[in-house]
Amino acid sequence: MAGTVNKVILIGRLGRDPELKYTPSGAPVAKFSLATDESYKDHTGEQQDRTEWHNIVAWNKLAEICGEYLNKGKLVYIEGSIRSRQWQDQAGNKRTAYDIIAYRMQMLGSKADSERMAATGMERPAPERQAPAPPPPAAEPVSPPEPEISDEDIPF
Repeated sequence: MAGTVNKVILIGRLGRDPELKYTPSGAPVAKFSLATDESYKDHTGEQQDRTEWHNIVAWNKLAEICGEYLNKGKLVYIEGSIRSRQWQDQAGNKRTAYDIIAYRMQMLGSKADSERMAATGMERPAPERQAPAPPPPAAEPVSPPEPEISDEDIPF
């Protein structure tokens, strides 16, 4: 096989406001959860709904944009790659988590969407603001700074 692909595309709602922090070397990193929904019919023909939660991590300028413009409930498009991380818990069990390392984010939704959320009692997002679009991956590849940052450096 000549090459491989590790690409994830998600459209969902933020489960919480992004948490923006800085590594000891000063690199911005934002972390937030994103919910995607799936509807299907089970073996009895009943309609079922399932929500999947994704851990999103954004670095550098994209992290700062996410921290400034995104909030809980906001509908967003995320493009990135999946990355696993492993650790041992306090009981000595090996644990694995999967993160989506975002390299592109687009805010979605409309004023009507915000008003509908407010009418249903959900927290109303901040007024719509357009974030500057990050450069396309082909023009300037964006990836987390691998060599100088390890899992221990991430401040959460």
